[in-house]
Formats: sequence, C-alpha cells, structure tokens
Amino acid sequence: MPRIESKVRDLVAGDDGMRAAVEIVLDRADDGDVKWLDVKDELSSGRWGRLIETGVLIEGEEGFQLADRAATESGLETDDSSDTSTDSNVALETEVDDDESSWSIYDKGAGVLTIGLFVGYSWKPLRDLIGTVMDVPLGPLEELLPFYAVVMILALATGLYSTLLQANLMNMEKMSAYQSRMKEIQERRKEAKEEGDDDALDAIQDEQMDAMGDQLGMFKEQFRPMVWIMFLTIPVFLWMYWSIGVGANAEAQVSLSTLVLPLVGEVAWTDSVLGPIQAWIVWYFLCSMGFTQIIRKSLNIDISPSAS
Repeated sequence: MPRIESKVRDLVAGDDGMRAAVEIVLDRADDGDVKWLDVKDELSSGRWGRLIETGVLIEGEEGFQLADRAATESGLETDDSSDTSTDSNVALETEVDDDESSWSIYDKGAGVLTIGLFVGYSWKPLRDLIGTVMDVPLGPLEELLPFYAVVMILALATGLYSTLLQANLMNMEKMSAYQSRMKEIQERRKEAKEEGDDDALDAIQDEQMDAMGDQLGMFKEQFRPMVWIMFLTIPVFLWMYWSIGVGANAEAQVSLSTLVLPLVGEVAWTDSVLGPIQAWIVWYFLCSMGFTQIIRKSLNIDISPSAS
C-alpha cells in the first residue's frame, strides 16, 4: 500500500485532530479489528469516516482493520518533516514572489549595458570603439606573447571569474529547494498513477501548475550571474574580433601566424572549422572549457544544485 503513508500524512496535515484519531485507531487495532462502538467516545464520526473513505481503514472480519499498519505509523512519524516541507514550500513560494528583489539595481544596470554591448557584434563603429579601449590593457600583453597564448590567458581569466560569479551570485539552497519540490511532486504523481488515484492526480496536476512559478525562479537565479559574465566577456570577445579582423570591412590589428587545432591541423584564425564557426572561436572555447574544469576542481566549487 504505497499510498497509505501519503494519505495519512495528508490527513494529519489537513486536520489537527486527525493525528489523535489515527493514534487511537492504531492503539485499538493491537487487539484485532476496530469497531466504531469502541472509539466513538474518543473521535468524531467525521474523522472515523475519513479514515474509511481514504482507505486507511478497510473492512475486516468483525469491523475494520488497518490497510497497512507500518505505512500508517510511518505516515505519523514523517508528519513533522511533512510540515517542515510544507513550510519550506510556503517560504519558497514567498521567495519566488519576492525574487525580483534579489536583482539589485546594479544587476539590472549590468543587464541593460550587456544588451547594448551585443550591438557591437554587428555594428563596426561600436566594435572598433570597444576594441580600441580594451587594447589599452590587452595590447601590451599581445606584444609580449604570441596571440594564441593571449587567447589562452583570456580564456583562463574568463573561466575564473565565470566560476566565481556563478558560485557567489546563485542561491544554491534555493535552487536545490526548487528541484526537491519538483522531484517530490513527480514521485507523488508516479505513485498516484500506479494506484489509479484520479483524485490525487487532479490535485497533483493543480500543484504542478502552481509550481510553474518555481521554474521562473530557477531561471532568474541562473540568469543573474550570466548577466555579469556576459557584461565582462563581451568586451573581451569584441577585442578579439577587432584584433583578428572579423566582420565586413574589418582589418586585423595584430600580426597573426597560423593556428594548429587538435584533429584539424594548421588553419588560419578566420578559417571555418566547425560549420560556420571560425578557428579562433574553437580555440578559445577549447581553452575555456579546459581551464574552467581545472578551476572548479582546484577550488572545489560545485555549481550544480542537488535535490535532496
């Protein structure tokens, strides 16, 4: 009877007097079947009827008996955790409603500026302006090292601050709570399907609709660090665009040798190697992915929320 525990938990959560009613029935059931006459002085007919209606009590030889004593006792034992879960869900919904406040005015400002920076990819005057400004700190580095090594250093830097921003700006406890709630709803839905409990399925469906706000909350939590990552990374990319001479009517601003890529061999920086993706982008992402994994392992940073 996999649903008995859940039914007992729901009964107790919805009616403060049901805990005492279930405990009385458990006590009387030690001697065999339970009859209404045996318990009518201690619990109401309404609560007695609800125990029968929900299937916690089933017909016995001389009265009624517990459908599953162990599950019924377990339902009472987990009531506290259920209450805690209910409270956390209420708190979580409140956090989702108030989640807008987690985005400070600086976050919103960075978001607006990031949208403006995207224009630089297609508008040459802005790309040239940002490239020239970024060349002040990056130009001396390019003069000291080969350009492929400069790209490696930029990939290391972007991987470092991306990891730190994700670790510090995402509320991992909230993300875990979102995932735990969705996992718990899915498990109850699976149990209800196995039991053929249409009423429970309808209730769970309504709960899933209510939980759609959690998905919005998760998106906001994940996107907040991404705004800052893009805000810092787009100028770096635009400098590489400007330096390499990517785009219409663009000229390379640095002296470029050929680049050797794994499994591809020697190519020019602007050659397409993966469909329309040019060699310099592939080189950057190979370096970025490798350095990011090393950074996360070295700093013992895990940005994957765990649903427990």
